[in-house]
Amino acid sequence: MKSRYVIYSFLFIIVAAFLSPGCAWLRGYGKVLLSTEYGDNMTIQKLQENWNDYNISYAGTSPSIPAGIMFDPKNDGRELVGDRWIRVEEKGTVSEIISWIETYTQFQPRLHVILAPNNQLYGYIFYPWGYDYVVTKVIDDKTLYVYDLESPVYLNDPSDELW
Repeated sequence: MKSRYVIYSFLFIIVAAFLSPGCAWLRGYGKVLLSTEYGDNMTIQKLQENWNDYNISYAGTSPSIPAGIMFDPKNDGRELVGDRWIRVEEKGTVSEIISWIETYTQFQPRLHVILAPNNQLYGYIFYPWGYDYVVTKVIDDKTLYVYDLESPVYLNDPSDELW
């Protein structure tokens, strides 16, 4: 009986060692944190003012129905890519997208940082979800792939459901 307890304890310790450090064994994926958690003093207003310093893309069906907006610093030697992200080239469109995202108040839009597995900053993303909603995957040493986001506009209102 005691030997079985020792074996199970040992197996539990091994499993915990793999899972506890934030799934560090999944090294092929980036991280997304609130910019304040990362210790960054960047704001969405600063990004909007300095929009020309970034390659900017949004997820969504149009600038008036965005799911999120992503800011990839130019000339840093790193790149954020994604199949369904649409490039933004005009300041007015950047402002429009940010304004629409800010209207999703029930989802608490916030600015997040996009990090490589080694915590190197790749860019910023402003969207109305928690930080576990964005998935990023390492393509190579200089590229992170950011998966598409779903707009809250297309979600059913939980208060409409019958219990």
